[in-house]
This record gives sequence, structure tokens and C-alpha cells, in this order.
Amino acid sequence: MAEKTLADDIQIISKRWKDKKGSLIMALHDLQERFGYIPRDGALELARQMGVPLARIYEVITFYNYFKLKAPGKHIVSVCLGTACYMKGAEKILEKVSETLGVEPGHTTPDGEFHLQVARCLGCCGLAPVVTINEELLAKVKPEEIGERLCKCKAEGKGEHACHD
Repeated sequence: MAEKTLADDIQIISKRWKDKKGSLIMALHDLQERFGYIPRDGALELARQMGVPLARIYEVITFYNYFKLKAPGKHIVSVCLGTACYMKGAEKILEKVSETLGVEPGHTTPDGEFHLQVARCLGCCGLAPVVTINEELLAKVKPEEIGERLCKCKAEGKGEHACHD
């Protein structure tokens, strides 16, 4: 069986969205879903196959903060700052996560293990405040508990203690 290339992956995306008006953003969502971010080569190939100027692709990527130009960490940590979560102390949780990981929101730890991001609403307002680590939803999170959970996640992944004191 022939090895699948980036161009092959992009061709699937391009065929799906090329002839649909206003579909560039959906094509970029598909691209990011495949790779976890928008690789430069992927953006170039998508521009070529969809007949869209590369500058237009980068306009969309840089306008929406959802899109990532760099590979995120192995573990994506999202802290919800929607109204319900914010009212129940999510800002303190975000501070604790940032302190524990040693990175600001929107950044990845130097070892590539964690990417910290802010979510505006995760749709679980009755469970506020909420945090997700990858696909796992943590409900009614307390700042003192999230640090321990992150340290445990790091230790499980690498067999070492990961916390910043």
C-alpha cells in the first residue's frame, strides 16, 4: 500500500469544500482536526488545491484564535471562562493551572507536554467551573485540586513529577 502524503490528506479536504461558497473556514477546521494545528506546508497545499491565495488563508487563520500555527502540546488543557464558570472562580483556576504548568494561556510548555488555552464556554454551565484535559471533562473544579490533577497527568505520561513550585 502506498504511503499517504500531505497532498493526499489535503486533497480529501479540498474535494469536500472547494466548490462550496464561503467554505474556507470549514476546510481549515478539517485541516486542523487532522494535524492538531495548521502546518505551513498544509496551508500552502490547501491554497494550491482550492485555488485560494495563501494570504487569504493566513487572514482567516490569524483572525480566529481557534486556529493554531504551531503544534500544541500532547495534553490540551482548556479552562472555561464563560459566565457561569467565571462566577464560580474559574479565574483562580486559570491562575493555578498557569502557575502549575509554568505557561500563560495560549502557550505550550517547553517540553511539549501541555498546551493551556481559555475556552469561552464549554456548554456545561451546571457543572461550573469546568476544565478539560484532552477530552476529559473535570467538573466543579477547585484550584487546589487542579494542580494535583495536572501533576498526576504529567507523571502518568512521563514517569516524572512535573509541577512548578
